[in-house]
Amino acid sequence: MGKTGVWIDSKKAYIVSLSGSDANLSVITSEIEGVTRIEGEGKEYGRFGDQYTSLENKQENRRKHEVAEYLAEIIENIKTAEELVVFGPAQMKIELEKQIKEIQPLAKKLLEVVSADSMTENQIVAWVKDYYKA
Repeated sequence: MGKTGVWIDSKKAYIVSLSGSDANLSVITSEIEGVTRIEGEGKEYGRFGDQYTSLENKQENRRKHEVAEYLAEIIENIKTAEELVVFGPAQMKIELEKQIKEIQPLAKKLLEVVSADSMTENQIVAWVKDYYKA
C-alpha cells in the first residue's frame, strides 16, 4: 500500500495511499449516530423486572460499539501500509491512534498523529503528498 495518510472525524475517514506520483483515495463512512432525543420522550429509565436501565447508558453503549466498528473498518483498510500518518480535527484521531498502537506491526508504521482542520478531498490528498515530500 505504500505511504498512507488517514484524515478522520466521527462522520468519515479519507484514506490516501501514495504509489509513486499517484494517489488513491478511499472513503469510509461511519455509522456513528449523534445523541438523538425523541420528541415527547418521557421516562429517562426503562424498567425490566427488577433492573432499571438508563436510555443514556443504552445510547452510550451503542455509540461505543459503532465507534469500534468504524475504527476496525479503517484498520482493515490500512493494515498493509508501509508508513502511516493520521490527521484530523477532533477526538476520533486519538481513538484511531489507540487502536493502531494495540496492533504491533501497524504501530511501528505510525509516524505521527497531527491536528488538522476540516478539508476537501483535494486538500486531504495534497496534505498527504506534502507530508511525505518533507
